[in-house]
Amino acid sequence: MKLTKIATFAFLAFSVASPSIAAEFTKGTVQKVDAKAKKLTIKHEELVNLDMPAMTMVFVVADPAMLETAKEGQAIEFVAERVRGKLTVVEMK
Repeated sequence: MKLTKIATFAFLAFSVASPSIAAEFTKGTVQKVDAKAKKLTIKHEELVNLDMPAMTMVFVVADPAMLETAKEGQAIEFVAERVRGKLTVVEMK
């Protein structure tokens, strides 16, 4: 019984302390597609995970296939992360 309580407490403590694994999507609008440089210019809302306010900025893309579906003026939702020191779009829908 005592071991069960300890295991339950440890599980709860870990689940509260660990960050959320689910990616948080941010809304934005594609301003420019630069297929040659593998970059997107996006006017976006606040990027909470990167502690950045809403602005327009250039991102590299993790997957060049994203450039094939992105169109200037298109509303998107995306996840950006720092990958090897570069702001990178890692997911897009």
